[in-house]
Amino acid sequence: MSAGFLDRLIARRREAVLRPARPEDAEALAALHGASFRLGWDGAEFERLLANRLTRTLIATNGVGGTPVGFILLSGVAPEIEILSVAVAGARRGEGIGRRLIETAFGQLAAEGYASVFLEVEEGNVAALRLYARMGFHEIGRRAGYYRSESGAPLAAKVMRRDIA
Repeated sequence: MSAGFLDRLIARRREAVLRPARPEDAEALAALHGASFRLGWDGAEFERLLANRLTRTLIATNGVGGTPVGFILLSGVAPEIEILSVAVAGARRGEGIGRRLIETAFGQLAAEGYASVFLEVEEGNVAALRLYARMGFHEIGRRAGYYRSESGAPLAAKVMRRDIA
């Protein structure tokens, strides 16, 4: 095998393919969420969220038909929607998967009549804050004690907003 063929094969396997989430993705999404956040949601919670008609969930997989490596979960009624969670597998962070998930979701949402997106993010989550700032989000508020640290100490959330229409 030539090096070029192997490089193409590896690249194809690592290519993140985006698609809507399906009910059978609930456990994989729970695993991703649990690996990304201190208080992860379980499979039953994801099953409930995926069944909710107000929820939109887009996932990234390792190639076509591959395992999920990221997702964005949103919920709302037009013209406003809230990002409930964005997660990317640790080994795939820094590849632009989170950005692609957000951009793709926003394109679909704008076509459905959504005009603005809100989110809460823990104010110490530097990577997420940097991503959201690059994506055009602006801080519109702060919620003291919205999150809890591992020791139980209160942590503030920044409330952010971005127009998509």
